[in-house]
Amino acid sequence: MAVNIDEAGLQGTVPSAGNTIVVDAVTAQNPLTIVVKITATDPDGNPVRNANAVLRGLGGVASNTTDINGETTLITTAAQVEMGANQNEGTMDLTIAADGFYDYEKKDAVMVIKTK
Repeated sequence: MAVNIDEAGLQGTVPSAGNTIVVDAVTAQNPLTIVVKITATDPDGNPVRNANAVLRGLGGVASNTTDINGETTLITTAAQVEMGANQNEGTMDLTIAADGFYDYEKKDAVMVIKTK
């Protein structure tokens, strides 16, 4: 199974392409709600339906199931994700499981970077 992180961002903002979320120091002082859109496909490029996706890290977790197009949006529970006062970056791990496929596991799949 191939997995692509299409977009990532904070809830209420326009997400950017890829797996990196940049937040300013003021925003990072408060809990964050992370939004990540992914697509899962088989080796022939066909969508993987009903795959269970879990994103976790920085104290937060999000889970959802892929739709008929192999897509899903993961949104962390409000006010779970936090960056420490002296923490300039953090990562979240992604796991996807679907019947008939090996589990997909990617450590540090999403990176959150705090700017000054």
